[in-house]
Amino acid sequence: MARPRAPGHDEQREAILGHAAALFAAQGYPSTTMTQVAAAAGLSKAALYHYVADKQQLLREIAHTQVDRLHASVDGVITGFDVDRTGSPDEPPERALVRALVHHLVMAYDGRSDALRVLTDEVRYLDADEHARLLQRQRELVTRIADAIARWQPALDSSGLVKPVTMLLFGMVNWLGTWLRPGGELGHAALAPLVAELFVRGVPCVRAPRVQPDTETISFGDLPT
Repeated sequence: MARPRAPGHDEQREAILGHAAALFAAQGYPSTTMTQVAAAAGLSKAALYHYVADKQQLLREIAHTQVDRLHASVDGVITGFDVDRTGSPDEPPERALVRALVHHLVMAYDGRSDALRVLTDEVRYLDADEHARLLQRQRELVTRIADAIARWQPALDSSGLVKPVTMLLFGMVNWLGTWLRPGGELGHAALAPLVAELFVRGVPCVRAPRVQPDTETISFGDLPT
């Protein structure tokens, strides 16, 4: 018979993941020890192992929890959005859906800068199978956003630009965590509508680049000095 969990077990486990994410983000996964995680969480090393098996489990759960959070945010928007009934003369429903997705994508990172840093910089240290599984979940998320953009901007889809535009969106959202100061005047709540407006106003202006024929090769030695 399994031993029942002590009261506060889940809260303590969540706190441990938060401390581990902060350490991984600040000094990297390889340089972080379980002793450091235990100290940050105010636990003995022996007590820490009541909550997690090893450092790999910490990394795995930090990464998957954040990706699951992003999926849940997108699920919530799409499930609650009726494209046939939502919108206005100034905001067609397809664009309103993309706006809502961008807004919620930004908000899904609110207070999660450490987890974001782990997700972008440290997941390469996951074992191969877990890394592949995580990448698949990330690809599924990108595909769902890309599908909504394609329905809104079919010309981008036909020109093969939906995926690059979607990746540019993720690049913009992910970069927020590198310069946004915690506790500053600007936060995710203030920036979410700005990012959404920038995206939905800017994307319709995108045109497929004209590819010039490669008629000659120019080397640095050919450039004027």
